Amino acid sequence: MKIKKVDAKIISDSRKEKTIFVSIQTDAWNFSASSPTGKSTGKFEAKPYKKNLEGDIKSLKDFSEYFSEENIDCIEDLRRIEEVVDGGIGANSLFALESAVLKSLAKEQDKEVWQLINADANTLSPLKGVKGTRKFPRLVGNCVGGGKHSSSEKKPDFQEFLLIPNAKTVEESYKINNEIKNKIKLFLKIKDKDFAEKKNDEEAWISSLNEKEVLDVLREINLPLGIDVAASTFYGRGKYHYENPMLNRDGEEQMKYLSNLIKNFPIFYLEDPFEENDFDSFARLLKKFPDKLIVGDDLIVTSLKRLEKAIEKKSVNAIIVKPNQCGSLLEVKRVCELAKKNNIKIVFSHRSGETEENILADLAFGFQADFFKCGIDGKEREAKLKRLVEIERKLR
Repeated sequence: MKIKKVDAKIISDSRKEKTIFVSIQTDAWNFSASSPTGKSTGKFEAKPYKKNLEGDIKSLKDFSEYFSEENIDCIEDLRRIEEVVDGGIGANSLFALESAVLKSLAKEQDKEVWQLINADANTLSPLKGVKGTRKFPRLVGNCVGGGKHSSSEKKPDFQEFLLIPNAKTVEESYKINNEIKNKIKLFLKIKDKDFAEKKNDEEAWISSLNEKEVLDVLREINLPLGIDVAASTFYGRGKYHYENPMLNRDGEEQMKYLSNLIKNFPIFYLEDPFEENDFDSFARLLKKFPDKLIVGDDLIVTSLKRLEKAIEKKSVNAIIVKPNQCGSLLEVKRVCELAKKNNIKIVFSHRSGETEENILADLAFGFQADFFKCGIDGKEREAKLKRLVEIERKLR
């Protein structure tokens, strides 16, 4: 496949903020893709744009004629794209460009995008335990929100409270999360006098309750729960600065607090429980609770080097993969391969500022992720959830 032309423009994400939309033209097809934007971003993420969004758009147009010299036949050929841009665009722009290329390549070869990554999943037995088996990721849905994703003055310090049903199909889990989220609205009406039925950046309920009070509400639904502490967002000068209620915890106090929450609530998934440089505290928590998922997001930022460090220190047994954190789908591939080699669970995740782009579902299934963290409702998130359901129906 030859790329004849590349174009790009500015569009709005779900937070009404600017993001990039890239389109490509080949001999036979025109395809496009867009990138999400993160609000709660890790310090070690790649820059979304080289200098700024407008500059990346100009660069992509300037690179257009050079792409025409490269032949793209498989996902590994994305290295040709990356050699041409050679750091001249940021991670958001590279992700959108490579996504558009994969869409066009899939069309040319009469395949689904996920088949470019994992063609075997189309025919292999879905039976558990068989080598190379096809599996669908388990849904992780943000039900109640706090932290940087919520604009209310009084809110939980933790960023996300997650529902993680263990149903037989993606479609069933999708329905369960929607039903439970509506039930939680009724519970919040009773427990939270300030509850106004409003939603945050990720379409999660906004509540004035603190994290313990939210977990008290959620435990009534009898469903496995997760929390995204997003600890780096309220960490500074050696302390975790809580605002609801106001108090400061040092690292040891944070460890004790999280340990008590794990013991007292049905939490089996903990994302970013400590700040993004504290590999050792992650490791201590995992050693203390080896049957829980200790998940690195800001700790890893979809970076092979940071994952290697986490493996060396035994910091995590699960990682978040956000393709636009690094931009390169080849880097995503390397990260997933290393995680699997070390029995680390993979969680493909959306961002707080989303578009209706749905390629994340193909990537999650293609790379055989263990979990798919993509909210519960809202058109931008449902676009991805419905795409995963569509893949499941076709292969059922």
